[in-house]
Amino acid sequence: MLGVGLALVLLAGLAAAGIKMLSHRYDRTVTKEQLLDPDARTARTDLNGPLNYLLVGSDRRPGESGPDQRSDTILIVHVPAGQREAYLVSIPRDLLVAIPPGNGFGGGQDKINAAYEHGGGGQAGAQLLSATLHRLTGIQFDGAALIDFSGFRKVIDLLGGVQMCVDTEVRSIHTNRVFTTGCHQMDGAQALDYVRQRYDLPGGDYDRQHHQQQLLRAMLDSAGRANLRSDPVKLDQVLRAVGSSLTVDTNGVPLEDLLLALRALPPDGMRGVQVPSSPQIIDEVSYVVLDNGGNGLFEAVRDTRVPAWAQANPHWVTRL
Repeated sequence: MLGVGLALVLLAGLAAAGIKMLSHRYDRTVTKEQLLDPDARTARTDLNGPLNYLLVGSDRRPGESGPDQRSDTILIVHVPAGQREAYLVSIPRDLLVAIPPGNGFGGGQDKINAAYEHGGGGQAGAQLLSATLHRLTGIQFDGAALIDFSGFRKVIDLLGGVQMCVDTEVRSIHTNRVFTTGCHQMDGAQALDYVRQRYDLPGGDYDRQHHQQQLLRAMLDSAGRANLRSDPVKLDQVLRAVGSSLTVDTNGVPLEDLLLALRALPPDGMRGVQVPSSPQIIDEVSYVVLDNGGNGLFEAVRDTRVPAWAQANPHWVTRL
């Protein structure tokens, strides 16, 4: 969704023929794989009506390899019919779930971000994660994307950085960098370091989820301010960097059709949604458990009632 969003910002005002031409050019930079479990995939192959996408951010670090990777970020992106707004539903990484068997894993209860690891990471890990989410929520997806966050650091730098507003001072447990309150221009390394923090924040992982949602919006804002269409060399660099950071499953829909369908989606039409839940210690392990099964959120996504649910549950919704 971020790759699509950046493309929409960069290509705003172009005719359909221009979008098709450029999407053909950059389509080759995006890796395409089957990221969704068959049961978690919608049967349709068109973009009519509401859409649901699974976005997974890998915590793979430069130079690391092997299957022992967990998913730092799990988002369900819901786009109601009409494509004028989007809801970014952040799934808590420590959410206690039943992970089904898959790719040699026998199944069992664990934190949801472990599903990607139990599946072996990459394509198989994303499939097991999507199967876990489908079992939990009943939601089927129109597509999915796997993001390498180390690649997105380059995207942020090419955009000239992003402006992030820090609401609570926090020291990074990874770099010892201190993020003071106020709005700051951050480069890629700083921004990704900041949005990974959850310790010593009042809301813990819930604050981290909100900061990740903020980063998505901040990148779109930076792309809009950069006026990259007047700098074809930089435009080429940014789009190639975005493409090389993504592995996508479009469910058989050409990428250009997805761009054309979502071209009316404005950046200020995004809402961040936190799943109604709360932390709980179980057998001396810290988990997150759903409040009343998610307080009707997943049913609202399935039944295309998310705007009404958001109005009735403003505590869990943030305008980005």
